[in-house]
Amino acid sequence: MIEFASSQQSTLGVEWELALVDGATGELIPAADEVLAAIGKNHPEIAADGQHPHIKQELLLNTVELVTDVCNTVGQAKADLARNLNIVREAATPLGVELMCSGTHPFSHTQHQAVTDKERYSKLIDRTQWWGSQMVIYGVHVHVGLDNVNKAMPVIDGLVNYFPHFQALSASSPYWNGEDTGYASQRALMFQQLPTAGLPFQFPDWAGYEAYVADMFTTGVIDSINEIRWDIRPVPHFGTVEMRICDGLSTLEEVGAIAALAQCLVDDFSTTLDNGGSIPTMPPWHAQENKWRAARYGLEAIIILDAAGNERLVTEDIYELLNKLEPVAAKLGCSDELRDVENILRHGAGYQRQRDVARANNGALRPVVEDLVARLKL
Repeated sequence: MIEFASSQQSTLGVEWELALVDGATGELIPAADEVLAAIGKNHPEIAADGQHPHIKQELLLNTVELVTDVCNTVGQAKADLARNLNIVREAATPLGVELMCSGTHPFSHTQHQAVTDKERYSKLIDRTQWWGSQMVIYGVHVHVGLDNVNKAMPVIDGLVNYFPHFQALSASSPYWNGEDTGYASQRALMFQQLPTAGLPFQFPDWAGYEAYVADMFTTGVIDSINEIRWDIRPVPHFGTVEMRICDGLSTLEEVGAIAALAQCLVDDFSTTLDNGGSIPTMPPWHAQENKWRAARYGLEAIIILDAAGNERLVTEDIYELLNKLEPVAAKLGCSDELRDVENILRHGAGYQRQRDVARANNGALRPVVEDLVARLKL
């Protein structure tokens, strides 16, 4: 039996993966150990045993991750992230290290990236070999609290319906090893190559999920429940659902917009269930096709809306969704952040901005990195 922790409804946690780049060349740089050591030295009152509780190591030494505390509002989460972003920058700047965030780095080659010296990362690379070594990718994860374990699987099914909306809004990985892939999100298709990654399975209830996890342990697929790397997954020890769809987002405003959309959707689903309603699902093949369309076409994707196969341009559906969620956002105190989703629609997603910068510079990708670094400083 898998215990689902008690969690206050619609509380929030955000994880934001940042890339470390050489200030002189724009290349990824394996400086995480030095940056984290400097943070521990600069902030001994916060860092226990030299480890900051909200600034973490990741798979690669070119990455640090900001992790918020449990927050009640998106505003709180943004303030938490901003505070810790400043702490990282304070440590990184004297080392000649700049910060950026997008789903992938535009031109640094994957085979040149050093892995963090931890047993779980070494085990992952040993098992997954070439595919594991390609995981030079960055994302934003949003946790939203649920007050009842029986909501977990229906809420995950509901979020799958909106997978292409999140993917299209956040898509920021058109380039891979210096080449334009033709996709809005190369990261989406790369990450699903890991074992147990990709879209979640659909289960009628929590017992179905428990049976799946038991099978994964029995057959040796996983040694820890955290090794289930679905794009949307329950996190039992936090009492949350975790939305892991999004490519890395280059500004705090964009992170807040995505967090608000996730929080509002989960709260709306929860209210529906509290009122005795149900959440519609789509066949897995529709969900899989939507993922591919959003990864390929981004905000220009025509997505499948329902089990009947009705279709619509994703941006049109996002605008309708934002109108529907306005009262929910008002209740949760994230109206301003939800409106920031419209800024992405008006000004373009990350993949569009990156291509615009490259075109303006005769295809050069160094200016793309410079633009990403500058955006994170705004």
